[in-house]
Amino acid sequence: MALFYLLAVAAALLDRVTKLLAIHYLRDGGQSVVIIPDWLKLTYAENLGIAFSVRFLPPMGLLFLTLAISAGVVWYVLKSNNRSPLFLTAFGLILGGGIGNLIDRVILGHVVDFIYFDLYHGALFGLQLDLWPIFNVADSCITIGACMIVLFHEKIFGKP
Repeated sequence: MALFYLLAVAAALLDRVTKLLAIHYLRDGGQSVVIIPDWLKLTYAENLGIAFSVRFLPPMGLLFLTLAISAGVVWYVLKSNNRSPLFLTAFGLILGGGIGNLIDRVILGHVVDFIYFDLYHGALFGLQLDLWPIFNVADSCITIGACMIVLFHEKIFGKP
């Protein structure tokens, strides 16, 4: 269980530190930082929704949903007898990412995003389109944890 909590705390702390840096250098500094020209840059964005900036609930509803999901992850891990490193790592990353975004929603009322893969930016059928949304470390942790569950499902949960 120590691995679960350690990863959750580390993910949330790394997310918080990187978001504070993004606020200071990208928002307050008013500039984007190009890492790989025409492909990857750091740019400040505020997200009032969830993934891909989808807004299906008001901000307070998303705050409570994020809290409920985070509590559900903790409850599930505590009730489970599974203590494999893959299980604890996957759910620790998901929890840490959830907590990172929850902290933003509580303190700021929105989530700070700043990692931007500019895979495609242009028009499709006359509509302006960005192929990939701006995201953050918390989103990455949630995605990595979820992918681990899918990719290593049999190793984590055993054969059905």
